[in-house]
Amino acid sequence: MSFQAYLDNIEEKTGLTPRQFIALAKERGYDDPGTKAGVIVEWLKQDYDLGRGHAMALVHVIKKGPKIDAKHVGTTGSHRDESDTLWLDGKATRP
Repeated sequence: MSFQAYLDNIEEKTGLTPRQFIALAKERGYDDPGTKAGVIVEWLKQDYDLGRGHAMALVHVIKKGPKIDAKHVGTTGSHRDESDTLWLDGKATRP
């Protein structure tokens, strides 16, 4: 599953875009560089019933933003993405 597909599945399950999750995390102070991934994963599990893989995708965008490693861009593997920049504003608005 591509990184973008993880984010799209999260939106389908929760009704929230990745950008909305970033805002919620910021309200809780989880965007602080010292916040451990496990704290965010637990919050996402408790409040949104997200599994570890999906939660870790959100941890990435909360802590590092929309850029991802380009090693899977344009490949044919199961983790391929079309771009090294993730779309955070919801599937319906993706160009």
